Amino acid sequence: MIDIEFTVQPSTIFEDFSLGFKPEDFVQHYAKEKSLDIANRNKGHLVIGADTIVFFNHKILGKPKNEDDSFKMLKSLSGQTHTVFTGVSLNHIDEGISNTFFEQTNVTFNKLSDSDIYYYLKTYKPLDKAGSYGIQDWFAVCVNRIEGCFYNVMGFPLSAFYTHYKKYIR
Repeated sequence: MIDIEFTVQPSTIFEDFSLGFKPEDFVQHYAKEKSLDIANRNKGHLVIGADTIVFFNHKILGKPKNEDDSFKMLKSLSGQTHTVFTGVSLNHIDEGISNTFFEQTNVTFNKLSDSDIYYYLKTYKPLDKAGSYGIQDWFAVCVNRIEGCFYNVMGFPLSAFYTHYKKYIR
């Protein structure tokens, strides 16, 4: 959307949810760890790492372990407001660039029926998504309101990223 050519390289960093970080610290820590993991293997390139979580009831919700976990997550979020946090880290080893920030967005779900949740799980298989949903797919009909960046809920806050990124464009 912002005309940047890139390649995707998955990081091998393991996320430890037991560390007791505040949500904004958690996503910034792991975005930076992921970015540095790749940047240290690609020292001549700007590397962008990101990490997204859902925060609800004083708990960090990452990706569900299985379909039962996914159902429980969505059932607990039903009719409630939660916060999506995404950390983004830009690192370029050769240029000495290291910039990490976070964005947060409040999301309120409609009341979800069990049948809607089961339909979503069977049809869209959201096991790879923090909080067990993707706002960019059918689940959008289950979202009553968002306060903040829509793209943050998708996992990458484009506007905030571009504000930071353009500092490094020559």
